[in-house]
Order: sequence, then structure tokens, then C-alpha cells
Amino acid sequence: MKVVLFCGGLGTRLRENEDGVPKPMVNIGYRPIMWHLMKYYAHFGHKDFILCLGYKADVIKQYFLGYDECLSNDFVLTGGGQKVDLLNSDIHDWRITFVDTGPTSPIGERLRLVREHLRGEEMFLANYSDCLTDLDLAAYLDVFKAQKVIAGMVTVPPNVSFHYVEADGGMVSSITDAHSTPLRVNGGFFVFRQEIFDYVNSGEELVEEPFERLIQRRQLLAYEYNGFWKAMDTFKDKHQLDALLAMGTPPWEVWRRRPPE
Repeated sequence: MKVVLFCGGLGTRLRENEDGVPKPMVNIGYRPIMWHLMKYYAHFGHKDFILCLGYKADVIKQYFLGYDECLSNDFVLTGGGQKVDLLNSDIHDWRITFVDTGPTSPIGERLRLVREHLRGEEMFLANYSDCLTDLDLAAYLDVFKAQKVIAGMVTVPPNVSFHYVEADGGMVSSITDAHSTPLRVNGGFFVFRQEIFDYVNSGEELVEEPFERLIQRRQLLAYEYNGFWKAMDTFKDKHQLDALLAMGTPPWEVWRRRPPE
């Protein structure tokens, strides 16, 4: 399946660093977070990517145009530094389509603007470009296919620590840690059939009006997942992901622990 990645937002909750790197290009280790996400999808056999670009699209384009395989692969250097023989490769079999979908377009509009690149695809994947997981993608897709609905989304426990407050007559009646409640949040990792475009109008967000229409017709699958899932919304989130990587066994690197599809 093709994979649509939304990577054109401003990222106001995670300010760019002094070099002007947009949020999807913030590094976790040697590579940007969107690379880690793409590597995850590629592990499950989905290597045809469509990038919905917007804010600082040139930074993302330049990164891939000047991609250096040596940063994250073993290699042999000979000839006084003149010859490099890679022992393995990251993206040699990836196909990446770069589409400028505007600096301020809402996500639903970004999806509409890449529709022509999805013609002929019965189903396709879509996601934000700033969240990582160890979700078994193949199992998720099996459930989606069996349900025969138009759209699916992964739901996860809240990513941050906060308290759920109930009140009665203006007075607090209970305070509960959100993780102890049945609350679920949108974890991204969407899968769509072509019919999704019948539900998205010009200029709309994705999870507001279009998803409400799907809900009314019982066409939106909620796939509950309680394993590792992490969005990078703040610098604290980035530091936590860096720490997991530094430990040597980051949960999202499923390609290091499971046989490829």
C-alpha cells in the first residue's frame, strides 16, 4: 500500500531549532523522526511514500536529495577515502513522491491534494509524521480488511499525564488519573479506502467534519492499541525518545527485532 504522510504543519508546540528544522525533520539519533516512521512502514512492506509538504518543504526535499546512507549503515572505506562500499542500505527500494500541499492547508485538504497520486489504490495508509509505535501493522490491516469499512484509526491511552475531573453542581466530585480511565485518544496510523474522498470537502480538517460523517454511517474503525506509542509534541517528548534510543532497544525499531515482511 502507498503511505501518505502529513508533514506540512507549523509544529507550534515543538519550536524549530536555530537551524530552522521543521518538526518532521527533528532528529531522533542520526535520523529525523519521519525517517524512523518511514522505516517502520517499510519494514511491513509499504515503501511507496507520498509526502504532503507545506511549511519549510525545501528542508525535507533537500534532506532526501542529499541523503547519506553512511550515517545509519555499516560500510567499508578504501582508496584513501575515495571509495565507499555500503554493507547494507536504508532507502534504496523506497519510492518517495514530494507534493507541495501549501503552508497552511488543513490535513483533510492536504489529503485531497494528493488524490491523483492514489488513483488505482483500493486502500492506502496515512499518518502524521511525528509519532512512533511498535504496533503490529499487519494484524491491524487484517482487522480493517475484515470489517469492510471505509476508514480506520488507531486509538491509544493518553500520551501525557493529566487528571480527569468530574463535577457536580460546580463542585469537584472526583479526580482520576487519565490512565486509569477508559479514555482513548487519536493515535493516527490511518488506513483508508478510496471512498474516503467522498467524505472530505475542500478546506476541511480530517478528524473533524469528515470523520464525523464516517461515524454517522458507522464507517470508522477504532483499533485499540495499548502497546508502545509516542507522539513528539514537545522537547520533553523528544528527549524521552532520544533516551529510549540511547538505551539500545527503542520499541519502535521493529525492523531490528522482527523478520521483515
